Amino acid sequence: MSLKKWTGFYFRMPIKFKLTFWSTLLIMVLFVGYNALQYMFMEKWIIHREKKNVQHSMNSILNYFLEEEEEFRPENLAKIRLYLGKMNRDDQRIRILGADNRPMLTISDNVPEAGLETVSVPGRQVGIYKVDGYSLLILRSPLIIHDFTGTVEIVKSLAQFESLTKSISQVMYVFALGAVVLSILVGWLLTRNLLKPLQGMAETIRDIKDKGMQERMRPSLNGDEISTLMVMFNGMMDQVEDAFRQQSRFVEDASHELRTPIAIIEGHLALLRRWGKEDPVILNESLDASLEEFARLKRLVLELLALTRAEKESRNAEALLTNPAEAAGKMVERFALIHPDFRLDTDLQRLSGVSLLITIEHLEQILLIILDNAVKYSLELKEVSVKASVNGTQAEIDIIDYGMGIPEKDLPFVTDRFYRVDKARSRELGGNGLGLAIAKRLAERYQGKLSIRSKELSGTTVTVSLPCLAKEGKPVTDTDRGG
Repeated sequence: MSLKKWTGFYFRMPIKFKLTFWSTLLIMVLFVGYNALQYMFMEKWIIHREKKNVQHSMNSILNYFLEEEEEFRPENLAKIRLYLGKMNRDDQRIRILGADNRPMLTISDNVPEAGLETVSVPGRQVGIYKVDGYSLLILRSPLIIHDFTGTVEIVKSLAQFESLTKSISQVMYVFALGAVVLSILVGWLLTRNLLKPLQGMAETIRDIKDKGMQERMRPSLNGDEISTLMVMFNGMMDQVEDAFRQQSRFVEDASHELRTPIAIIEGHLALLRRWGKEDPVILNESLDASLEEFARLKRLVLELLALTRAEKESRNAEALLTNPAEAAGKMVERFALIHPDFRLDTDLQRLSGVSLLITIEHLEQILLIILDNAVKYSLELKEVSVKASVNGTQAEIDIIDYGMGIPEKDLPFVTDRFYRVDKARSRELGGNGLGLAIAKRLAERYQGKLSIRSKELSGTTVTVSLPCLAKEGKPVTDTDRGG
């Protein structure tokens, strides 16, 4: 298989096979590397020990000849042989060579004689040689006593060492094969455990596609990264499901809201087309009704566009209202001019000396929506209060009315799009159920929030919370608050 084909095959390989392959390779390389290092260290240690033992034997033999000053005469050979026999070890041979390199005395224990040259050396020499298939450690040293000049030769057979290393190698091969099998098994189990949550996530996604968005993963309780990913996935799916539910409800509500004015306009136009255009009274009534429904339709479209912009546009990082008390006060004054029968009490002094993180246009839009609702749903007491306070880094503006209030069961939903507590009365008052939704989205764009407290037939308090800074750009402290 060419490199290009192998590369293509590798990239098409499932990730579990890739993880198994690389984990197996890693475990095998670590095991083989560790055993190879251990083998080399053991081999060098044994050779070093054997050389040290042979060196010690050579030093003892040389010291013996120098101290005893034994000459190589026939009557001394028995005594020298006895000493060398005591000095000799298993699988070792000691020879004394004469000046002509001929052996004069040999003491051997299971060391072959053939194939080994007899040579004299000018100085001590040690090395490992291969002779007739045998590995031999040979140490030679010159020996000079009186008129005798020769060589002392110690030959150590390494047959046991080779047998030991061969046995160790065989054991290592067996363990290496076992390590490969074990690494494959461990790699497969490791890959299986690592990918099981991801496979579960894939199955959940398939179930979501086939069964609906209510399917969720079952995260483990160990709190690891995979479990955190599952929790985040479930949270994301909750948000997606909620968004789809809201979108579906929005489409249904928008269709319903658009259907009514369109049906009314269509009915009047059909009436005029059949016979109403000949009757001035019917003509005027149909035109007035159509224009009224068209105006409501236009208002609905504009509110939908405003809501879409509030949800999609990002917050302006440079938005900073430096004098919110003055801006909000002027907006309330303008609103009061078009509602002369209402009394609007304002207390915005606490906003003096702070800056709100919002544009003046959006603050006015939020206040206008809330004030408009307060006026629409007021009862006999035509009074609305607008009060401000500062709590740490949050400024709060309360709009309080004393009207019909909101039932407790409806309170959590009044900021949803197209939600109306009293649909019939809301339609009479011209409401589309989008105002509070727009106000909430605008406040949230600036990391603020909109909260509502209400009691039926006792009034409603809508609180707009927005981030604020002191005029110097620092968080607000008690000394920065007015009043």
